[in-house]
Amino acid sequence: MTAPRTVTARSAWHDVPRHQVRRFAEIAMADAPALAEEIMSEIQREYPHLPVVLDDSGEPLALVGIRRAIEAFVRHVGHAGYPVGRPTVPPGVFQDFGRGEGLNGRSLDALQATYRMGVRLAWRRFAEIGQRIDIPPPAMYELVDAGYEYLDGLVDQSVRGYAEAAARQAGERLRLQRRLMELLLAEHHRGDPADALAERAARIGWPLPGKVAVGVLLRPAREAVAPAVGQGVLLDMEYERPRMVVPEPEAAGRPELLDRALTGWSGAIGPPVRVADAAKSLRWAEAAVRLMERGLLPAGEVLHCTEHTEALVLLQPEELIEDLASRCLAPLAHCGPAHGRRLAETLLAWLETRGGAPEVAARLGVHPQTVRYRLRQIRELWGEAIDDPDRRFELELVLRAQRLRGALGGPRG
Repeated sequence: MTAPRTVTARSAWHDVPRHQVRRFAEIAMADAPALAEEIMSEIQREYPHLPVVLDDSGEPLALVGIRRAIEAFVRHVGHAGYPVGRPTVPPGVFQDFGRGEGLNGRSLDALQATYRMGVRLAWRRFAEIGQRIDIPPPAMYELVDAGYEYLDGLVDQSVRGYAEAAARQAGERLRLQRRLMELLLAEHHRGDPADALAERAARIGWPLPGKVAVGVLLRPAREAVAPAVGQGVLLDMEYERPRMVVPEPEAAGRPELLDRALTGWSGAIGPPVRVADAAKSLRWAEAAVRLMERGLLPAGEVLHCTEHTEALVLLQPEELIEDLASRCLAPLAHCGPAHGRRLAETLLAWLETRGGAPEVAARLGVHPQTVRYRLRQIRELWGEAIDDPDRRFELELVLRAQRLRGALGGPRG
């Protein structure tokens, strides 16, 4: 079977006699400085806001770039091998144009518009030259296609420069933001940090809020992109446990926005505090995360410490609570594990309800007579101490802590 033949489109420009091509290139190259001046003047007329940057010799960099671009294109189309390959874009200049737009916070729209204007003006001049030396129209049409392909290359260079500028600015902002967060979250400050905070905040355009809440995040099992926590929230993903500083955490809509942004993440957000006390909010968030890792607080979501105050207060000072528990619950030491647990649950229900046997029974889901039996045992074990308000407070404290740890069952609904 005969292999299909590959049909290659014939180049109309390649069919132009070489002497005409050389003549076209000579005229176009000679006209390049004047054409560049014309394009530059038109750009300045249409876009007067674009800055004029001079090179070391005092010549506008844009004019230099336009002239070099024209000359590079003319050399390419005048080459014997044309149209093979894409015209080589002059390195540096057009990348610098894009970089300048990025560093000055402008979009590439105006810059690309000037490029298209330059191609139109250049095509008009090249068409005049082609007509003068009798280059066939199909070849000139092919030339304009090459011009717009060349334009794509110039835009690519500028986009690359623009992206470099954006990356540099993002890196600088991240560095300044990290320094601000370090100062915000420092436990101890030398002197009054207010001025330093205001200065660092101003450098990234972050208005100092009245209150902040600090969050600590646990990375998902699968690598995830940084959560889109919204404008104004400082987020540092460089920590093993990413941190964030939430300004005005109780402002309308802020909690809902954070909940949506942090879907799939877990961690904790500390209580709202004054800016100067941000380290305290961080401390509570870190404590909550530690409890989550131990299974003492719900995992798989971002918790708000203000909604888990009891657990944070009772489970944090473990040594103190355990020492208090060993003293307060000493009467249960000889009751056996199962019976001791039932008495402890009954005692806690009684302390919480301040009611009689029916109320306690309803809370525990047992018969009132069972509760009366247990309450008699409790009085025998603790004696008159059970009526002392301070002792009752201590008992409720340690029993609530044990329930939070899972050592006691909760009340039945």
